[in-house]
Amino acid sequence: MDSQGFLRAVGHRLRSARERAGLSLSAVARDAGVSRRYLTEAEAGRANPTVLILARLASVLSGGSGGTIADFVDIPLRVRPSGRIALIGLRGAGKSSVGRSLALSLEAPFVELDERVEQVAGLSLSQIFDLHGTAAYRRFEAEALEQVLSEGDHLVLATGGSIVTSGSTYTRLLETCRSVWLRAAPEAHYGRVLAQGDSRPMDNHPRAMEELAALLKEREPLYRRADICVETSSLDVPGVTASILASLDEDLNKA
Repeated sequence: MDSQGFLRAVGHRLRSARERAGLSLSAVARDAGVSRRYLTEAEAGRANPTVLILARLASVLSGGSGGTIADFVDIPLRVRPSGRIALIGLRGAGKSSVGRSLALSLEAPFVELDERVEQVAGLSLSQIFDLHGTAAYRRFEAEALEQVLSEGDHLVLATGGSIVTSGSTYTRLLETCRSVWLRAAPEAHYGRVLAQGDSRPMDNHPRAMEELAALLKEREPLYRRADICVETSSLDVPGVTASILASLDEDLNKA
């Protein structure tokens, strides 16, 4: 892991600890003797906190109940293949159907991240967006991911299509899971959603296909950060599953 990656991981742990404690940036900064701006930069991975500052932050964030610097810096310096497999891709990529098939082959639990988001929020996805907006969804998504990661190192996770646009959450996913991009042509995405009985992509959207193609092109650089890419347009679920398993075996042999 490079230095920037390490600082981002430290920052992520700082922010997660603060959010779990229900503390504001201002309150933590004041009690730890740092500026609010400095703490913001530290949580974003753009600052390099000293040992003394980390010690003060650990004390504040633990409420004096025994937090240590190790809570923030005990991070593996070498990235090793993870037993967690995360599937990414646009809506209609087949993440749910492929995820269940892959989990069965690996004898691993299968988790839908959006279902966990709903559990964390106590609301449906549509209610989250309607009542609280995208920013709230992102917060719930980050919390749901941490919950899933805490459950073990052997699982298959189907993510929401937009997780790649959530910088810190996507980075966290890439750091902790073997990521697989289920890539398909826009026509394939569109057809699969319609085949599921969902006509929303074309309702009142005469340029839906053009918009889908543009979205895929916009997000492609983010999807390409995945460890594995599987072209799924011409494959059925067993074929995609077999391709993923072959790639995982190849990576294991290289390790």
